[in-house]
Amino acid sequence: MNQQKRHEAIIALVKHQGYASIEQLTQDFGVTPQTIRRDLNALADEGLIRRVHGGAGLESSTVNTAYQTRKTLNLAAKRRIAELLAASVPDHASLFINIGTSNEIVAEALLDHHGLKVITNNLNVAAILQHKQDFNVIIAGGQVRSRDGGIIGEATIDFINQFKVDFGIIGISAIDEDGSLLEFDYQEARVAQAIIHNSRQVFLIADHSKFHRNAVVRQGKITQIDALFTDRRPPETICRLLQSHDVALHIADSPVRHIEEHTSSA
Repeated sequence: MNQQKRHEAIIALVKHQGYASIEQLTQDFGVTPQTIRRDLNALADEGLIRRVHGGAGLESSTVNTAYQTRKTLNLAAKRRIAELLAASVPDHASLFINIGTSNEIVAEALLDHHGLKVITNNLNVAAILQHKQDFNVIIAGGQVRSRDGGIIGEATIDFINQFKVDFGIIGISAIDEDGSLLEFDYQEARVAQAIIHNSRQVFLIADHSKFHRNAVVRQGKITQIDALFTDRRPPETICRLLQSHDVALHIADSPVRHIEEHTSSA
């Protein structure tokens, strides 16, 4: 079993049991404790598991990882995905961009575009885009979250409902095996729902770690989006959902970029 498959198996085991000890994993995979410790440390660094004394457990399904930590998790992968997504957005388009560290990297990737109109509930996105003189950046009203610059609440939803844009660019905290898009904050999920409903096309950006997380609030279904941008092939259950609902799958591989699309005709 190679390292990637062992990592996937460790994640599946921890998800099934809630906790796995180094001793158990050493026996199950026939490798040394040192190898398992390196595996667990690498998976914890990616935010895929929670490292605890003597083994690994699941991340909390009720509390998100701290914003400053999320900014550095899978950063290279997020940049590749953001570049791939930005290449699918034409000049002079109208966009929603919502809350999330991945969306902030998308904003950076869009700086070479021209004539964009961007409506956002993310103060960090607005700060990134504000210096582009040919961009029209509009900030939603509402309650500002101090921890990440996100804007949420009923006023935010009312504001978003006044627009109909070409592209809605959304992030997500977790994607369940049944295709549920999951968040930690009920108000954030409601704002994202409004963005989905008021976008002609919806682009979801999600690095591979989002397929192995848990979160408590249901935001919607992956079948509601038009395209998924990620850095690894999703689990087969998700791939089948994408294919059966004509959702395009774009994969930004490393070191060579590869784009793969799944449609009903695939």
